[in-house]
Amino acid sequence: MQWQAYLLLTITAFLWGGNMTAGKLAVGHVSPMVLNSLRWGIAALVIGLFSMPQIRKDWPVVRRNWPAILAFGAVGYTAYNAFLYSSLKLTSAINVSMIQAILPFCILVINFALFRTRSTMLQMTGFVLTLAGVAVVVSQGEMQKLLHLDLHLGDVLALSAALCYSGYTVCLRWKPPLDWRVMVMSFCCGAVIASLPLTAAEIATGTAIFPHDAIGFGVVLYAGLFPSLISQAFFMRGVDIIGPNRAGIFINLIPVFGTIIAVALLGEQLASFHAFAFVLVLGGIAVAEWGKPKPA
Repeated sequence: MQWQAYLLLTITAFLWGGNMTAGKLAVGHVSPMVLNSLRWGIAALVIGLFSMPQIRKDWPVVRRNWPAILAFGAVGYTAYNAFLYSSLKLTSAINVSMIQAILPFCILVINFALFRTRSTMLQMTGFVLTLAGVAVVVSQGEMQKLLHLDLHLGDVLALSAALCYSGYTVCLRWKPPLDWRVMVMSFCCGAVIASLPLTAAEIATGTAIFPHDAIGFGVVLYAGLFPSLISQAFFMRGVDIIGPNRAGIFINLIPVFGTIIAVALLGEQLASFHAFAFVLVLGGIAVAEWGKPKPA
């Protein structure tokens, strides 16, 4: 069962790595809040079409828990991506990737603060190794670059995104007792509702850009089907199997996969430091898993 979680969480990180590249490609082709609304709308529609019998069965549970469902969608889906896409317009990919790498640490801290969930020394060592791998990627093997990162509005937005998804991940233990298809659809619907005021604000300020070319439509479809639908379902299942602390460490694969995808799609050169980073990140995950607390 644990190997199923490892596979699902690795695929999730790969698809979310693609979401970083999609966010960069979206600039000038579709605005952040329009993209946010469209992607969750597509995800909700697609999974809803294939889940109608289960939706009818679970509807009483959805109706009783609609405030929690709206909160999960608003914080984990809408707010995270709104902050992330906005940050990619204002700061460098190096800064955004580095800040997103603190997600697993934020999950550990929130879990300890709320539930006194402790981590072993090996788990902390694994976290440090994966963070080192991420640092190698975002600095392109030149670690002195990390000394010259200056925080500004874009970095604050990226940090806000990391905090939103950390809180969402920890709070998944309180998710309603729903079939996974109904749960993903419900959270996506909550995300659409939460995103509408943000999209309306973009329209009102004249900054909204609706997809009008192949790149814009392609980004919307990719974001709606893969990072929004498939990844969220896989991540929920992974958290169910191995818990938020252990699942969170896989998030550090996102900037590594993001680099590989950027090489494939944008023609950037693959360097030796990418292989070194992969060894650090995967080694860190292995150490963290090896050092997981033993069952009582």
